[in-house]
Amino acid sequence: MNGQAFPATEIDLEAGLRRLGYAAFRPGQREAIETLMTAGRVLLVAPTGGGKSLTYQLPALSLRGTTLVISPLVALMNDQVQALSARGVSATFLASTLDGTEVRRRMARLAQGDYSLAYVAPERLAFEGFRGLVREIAVPLVAIDEAHCISEWGHDFRPEYLQIGGLLAELPAARVLACTATATPVVRDEILSRLGLPADTPQHVRGFARPNLRLRAVEVDDARQRQAHVDGVLEEALGGPRREAGVAIVYAPTRRGAEEEAARLAHCGWAAAVYHAGLGPPAREKAQRAFLAGAVEVMVATNAFGMGIDRPDVRAVVHLGPPGSIEAYYQEVGRAGRDGAPAWGLLLVSPGDMPRRRRLIESDAPGEAVLAHKWGLFLELMRWAEGGSCRHDAILRYFGDEAETLDGCGHCDVCAVLQEDTTPEEVALVVRKALSAVARVHRRFGLQAAVRLLRGEADPRLERAGLDRTSTFGCLREHAEPWLLRVLRRCVTAGWVDLTAGERPVVVLTEAGRAVMKAERPARLLLPARVSPATTARPPRDRDRSGRRSVVEPATLHGVDGAAAVFAALRDHRLAVCRAQGVPPFVVASDRTLREIAAVQPRTVEELMRVYGIGATKAARYGRGFLEVVARVVSPPA
Repeated sequence: MNGQAFPATEIDLEAGLRRLGYAAFRPGQREAIETLMTAGRVLLVAPTGGGKSLTYQLPALSLRGTTLVISPLVALMNDQVQALSARGVSATFLASTLDGTEVRRRMARLAQGDYSLAYVAPERLAFEGFRGLVREIAVPLVAIDEAHCISEWGHDFRPEYLQIGGLLAELPAARVLACTATATPVVRDEILSRLGLPADTPQHVRGFARPNLRLRAVEVDDARQRQAHVDGVLEEALGGPRREAGVAIVYAPTRRGAEEEAARLAHCGWAAAVYHAGLGPPAREKAQRAFLAGAVEVMVATNAFGMGIDRPDVRAVVHLGPPGSIEAYYQEVGRAGRDGAPAWGLLLVSPGDMPRRRRLIESDAPGEAVLAHKWGLFLELMRWAEGGSCRHDAILRYFGDEAETLDGCGHCDVCAVLQEDTTPEEVALVVRKALSAVARVHRRFGLQAAVRLLRGEADPRLERAGLDRTSTFGCLREHAEPWLLRVLRRCVTAGWVDLTAGERPVVVLTEAGRAVMKAERPARLLLPARVSPATTARPPRDRDRSGRRSVVEPATLHGVDGAAAVFAALRDHRLAVCRAQGVPPFVVASDRTLREIAAVQPRTVEELMRVYGIGATKAARYGRGFLEVVARVVSPPA
């Protein structure tokens, strides 16, 4: 599609808006439609409920032919077709829920050009009869909903989406709109690569700011603490059972956990239901209908629940354990507060989450590269959970939506309890002592042994290894065990400490961690707040807006001169390399690695290798290209 010219097509945006039943555009909608009409291709990233469907429905009213909309959500297809038909717009959908006779009838009408829009499930693209029909009719626009499903290593990968690139190659005259509610820069680059779209495809990223969400992440040590936090946030958000103040969703990591929590909440008086993939279709449909109808106050579910759910009065989303990535988390917590009123998002984290997720990834990953990628995504979420700056701002930067950062939302737990009285020197001293303990138990013991070493506690393992006679023994004895364990977990998410595979993971001091320990690299870390769990769970609402800015986050571009331009150029370079080598973008470098390169702006291989994610192999394979990009952008030729 490089160099594709699209005919100038005048469309009456205001008339189309009125015909579809809307009074005004939401922020970014008009710009996306105008770009689509002039450039012929757009990658639109906006949250669920942000009005992405209007950006292809409105052009379809004016473009001659049938706009194809590829979507994995049959229920959503049906709802949109009904809504369009009620507005006098001829539309249909093709999915496996229809019998053969009805599919043939609709395809016959499609061949005759009777529809302005046709929604199709991606599985339909495998049928040559359908592909042949599409080649024969006028298709002015192809819209791909949930486009992140094409990312082979993403959290929602669907193999059928890999066929879309071939379809677009057969329709060179069609405009293309790829829509997604959750896509980091690396996933956006993979979407472009898989669809065969050029690197200069306009990308509209907006709408991720959700200042009405009170986001919190709390570390809990046992079931009693977890239940207390769940009960507290439900009481805060809904006022108690039977108050008709809205609904809540509680996500559980396992089916058994979902059933147990639903039973517990029902015993507490809540109208609770359970939803997971282990239930039969009738049971899942019954639970979903009850939730949408308001008969259920609290839906306790696995991540099988939620796609296509658009109830505006979800007042709270609780995660009993962390999902696999920030993308998955924000997609799920984003189901709260779509009416713009205050809503709560609570993520509970426990000491067993890291080894549990590691085992899960290892059991599912087909190779080392995928394992490293998925583990990196999980660590990004854990890094976010451990705080460091306003939770909203951190998520916006993660998705590349710098324009909507809030400089502190005033509602999240970090904004409420962020401590500014710890100097960088104090942080560095604690971190380097903690890393020295990891170095002592390197590849021998786990995190708990490192904590005991720091506190100077008697332990047969330490005594047998002679570690009780080292200078590290008891060097942080003034700090409580849970606090030190949290410090070490933050060192894991910072990339300074790793965990081995297997049933009993042991700690490993990484090369980056060794450099921090030796003061060769800065110890950029926000120490855990020394506050009670109750204080963290219920932040005050009237905190003054001053003093919310924190120490620099790992891999942030905020406040670094020229970093945004370097990051953009590095993304273009990564996309070119991955296309040339036929590999996913994350194999070349993660977003975090590119951000750190953009922030540090290294000039030598030695400096480059101090960046997170750059070892000897990657430096040898890709280092020269990265350094050339930095040099070109930072010091352009005269």
